Amino acid sequence: MISVLLIGNGNVATHLKNAFLNADATTVTQISSRELKNIPKTDVTVIAVSDDAIAEVSSKINNSLVVHTSGNVAMNSLINSDRKGVFYPLQTFSKNKKVNFNNIPFCLEAENETDLKLLEQLAKSIGKKVYQISSKQRKSLHLAAVFVNNFTNHLYKIGNDICKLNNVPFEVLQPLIQETANKVSELSPEKAQTGPAVRNDRETIENHLEMLNKNQQEIYKILTKSIQNGEKL
Repeated sequence: MISVLLIGNGNVATHLKNAFLNADATTVTQISSRELKNIPKTDVTVIAVSDDAIAEVSSKINNSLVVHTSGNVAMNSLINSDRKGVFYPLQTFSKNKKVNFNNIPFCLEAENETDLKLLEQLAKSIGKKVYQISSKQRKSLHLAAVFVNNFTNHLYKIGNDICKLNNVPFEVLQPLIQETANKVSELSPEKAQTGPAVRNDRETIENHLEMLNKNQQEIYKILTKSIQNGEKL
């Protein structure tokens, strides 16, 4: 049985708490970042707070193994006096939307092999996908995730705005959204790319631009140029 102290009460902390509560191999105690005066001793302390608060919170913890759940913060940003690690579930979390941790990759990092194995055991108690990822690799993953998740969702928002303006239900686009997501599990994103930018269909592109407001035009032009140039890092 692995005992877990979970610090935080946001989206990630909420879902992790529920998962640990339902797991046979873990016990969990949750406190907020304001309740750090009486910290119970546990096998693993998981800090699930905002990136800016991780260092300060970790400085107040004396438990043996302390990890954070951030995609963008280096392991060494933890300033507790003992062992450090990272327990990063790469997924978007909303409090009222259930998630299946079996489908969520856990990106793990630790200072030594023993702690890494403990974190693997903890991750596998609630999920199935476990990866050993360095701080540098994790920051790259987090950057990539912003493109495929946050920016993509903003494009959904623009698509929804266009639908609303023209009295078209956004749900008409949902099968297309799903198929696009499904395709990249079988094809590379480059090979899956379709649309007027790839075809260099100038008449369609100009027609689209005429239908957009100034900000939308700017986004459309940048993305079209990027697709046509095959932008790579």
